[in-house]
Amino acid sequence: MSEDLQIYFNPNCSKCRSALEILNDENSTFEVVRYLDHPLERGQLEVILDNLSDPISDLVRKDRRFSELSLDASDYATQDSVVNLLLEHPELMQRPLIQKNGKWSIARSPAKVLEILRA
Repeated sequence: MSEDLQIYFNPNCSKCRSALEILNDENSTFEVVRYLDHPLERGQLEVILDNLSDPISDLVRKDRRFSELSLDASDYATQDSVVNLLLEHPELMQRPLIQKNGKWSIARSPAKVLEILRA
């Protein structure tokens, strides 16, 4: 049976590379989407957030870049605020992001990647 499986991937991210390795080791059939090379549009981000298994605010990376931009995490708790931020700063999208059969999950740990595959 063919699955609808995608990984939203940044090759500079060790968590993404680890997730990709697990997907390959599990002989999964999947599509790799390099979201920084092909930024997502508003509608795509809305679909992700509508179907995200994690809290909406978790899709925003609160990292060094977030701090450099002097952003406040409390400002990014709604779908509109997260979408607007990620349209302007796609590098702040949490990764890896895996979509399986329409359900989206942030898959930062190997255990989470395996959980998604086995669901």
